[in-house]
Amino acid sequence: MTATLSSGRGRRSVAALGAVSAGLLLLSACDKPTPLATVTVGTSSVSAEAACHDGKELSMDRVQECLTGMKDAKTIEYGRGDTLRLGVDPEVVEEGKKWQAVLDGQPITEPSANTYRSFPGADLFATGGQGEAPASKKLAFVQVAEDGKPLAVWNFTVKLK
Repeated sequence: MTATLSSGRGRRSVAALGAVSAGLLLLSACDKPTPLATVTVGTSSVSAEAACHDGKELSMDRVQECLTGMKDAKTIEYGRGDTLRLGVDPEVVEEGKKWQAVLDGQPITEPSANTYRSFPGADLFATGGQGEAPASKKLAFVQVAEDGKPLAVWNFTVKLK
């Protein structure tokens, strides 16, 4: 004699299996977080996911929009003469990709395949005698493909102590 699957226990097992399968399906549909970029000054660090990352090449208009429309950028305090350290997760430089730092819309580094850059004693707020230094500056990391086309942008605000 065979038992029927219409018992309460059998229905619960099938329902549990269905719920687990549906949960796994939903999780697989979630977007994977972008790699992190990190800015360190002294003992303080801030990390952020890419503010602009479409999974493909970004147009120059989109890059400009990302660099100028920095909302909710992580902030770090910086004192003149502090060592500035910039870093990215290894995924940022995989498959021939590189990244470069951009300060107030102007590149301050060449594209690099290294995951870490250090600038001892840099003065991000030097004015060259052209008036008073601003209270803060916008620092961005731009990921570029092998051909130099932009792929992602990470945004930070550096605030003068």
